[in-house]
Amino acid sequence: MTSHIAIVGAGIVGLSHAVAALDAGYRVTVIEEGSAAQLASIRNFGHVCTSVQAGEVGELAREANPIWRSLAERAGVEARVSGTLAVARSAAEEAVLVELAGRTAANERELLTAQQVARELRLAEPGAIRAGLMLAGDLTANPRTVVADLAAWVDAHERGEMRFSTSVRGIREGQHLTVETNRGDIAADRVIVATGHLVGRLFPELAEDVRECVLQMARVRAPHDMGLGPAVLSGTSMLRYGAFAGPAQEALRAETARIRPDLLDIGANVMFTQQPDGTLLVGDSHDYFDTAPPFLDERWSELLLADAAALLGAPRLEVLERWQGIYASSSERELLREQPIPGVHVVTVTTGIGMTIGPALGARTIAAL
Repeated sequence: MTSHIAIVGAGIVGLSHAVAALDAGYRVTVIEEGSAAQLASIRNFGHVCTSVQAGEVGELAREANPIWRSLAERAGVEARVSGTLAVARSAAEEAVLVELAGRTAANERELLTAQQVARELRLAEPGAIRAGLMLAGDLTANPRTVVADLAAWVDAHERGEMRFSTSVRGIREGQHLTVETNRGDIAADRVIVATGHLVGRLFPELAEDVRECVLQMARVRAPHDMGLGPAVLSGTSMLRYGAFAGPAQEALRAETARIRPDLLDIGANVMFTQQPDGTLLVGDSHDYFDTAPPFLDERWSELLLADAAALLGAPRLEVLERWQGIYASSSERELLREQPIPGVHVVTVTTGIGMTIGPALGARTIAAL
């Protein structure tokens, strides 16, 4: 008999575990309380930002990159090798890029002049841009379609099954593990719980340090024909990702606190990804709650959009949609990996890079079984 793994949560982390389990020969049932995934996995940039991660999540990001490429080929998900372009508009930002370039293999990065950055973004002139750093290996996915496409691939697999609109009430030990749901019990040999910021609903004792990080994001019309180019990071992005850490980053943080404290106040990461329909996914701000209120602050959105427009030399950006992103956050760890019951594995990314490292987390968990 083929061993059966039940996976709770049909976001990118849950589905990544499903793909890895199917590849390893298991029978898989994915359980999702909604009729489709609607939380963190579709409310993001779709940026698989391998090159700017550090530490353990950096290792996971590097492992996930080729898995993403394989998913684009065999599962038909919308993911492309886009590269990441970090853009400097001040001497302090340029120093951060130079510092990172010195730590990055020559075949993985290229320092660009202001004119070269302008050509990449199809700008008439560089404006305030001083330099750029192209990190060639990163990917951009379409967050609106990726999880749905992966779920369809799992469901079509001879050993895979998706159960939507199914709420998990508990997990019971016995001869087999039993997942108790509103649509009946599901017996399994192993259970993987990948419910993101909702992990406390099943295991509150594991979630004492987990809060909800909420973001303000928007989809805008590109201000000019940009083709389909790289994901773009700005100076505030350089303050958030581990690979940028160093003396130059600290100098930039001090400069930003002096010149743009308004961006620091909202936890800004002004960046965007380019989508095939000619739109840009722009964001984002960061705020933290035990339970997030649903309200958006228009002033925060205006700050983000104005800075993105300035980078692109546009007077304003036409907003097509706005939304509130949400993900699990912890000040104590970047990953929550626990085994509260024998055979039950809880896996949550407690920083906003689930799209980047999800496939590698799934592969590692299944390999460890």
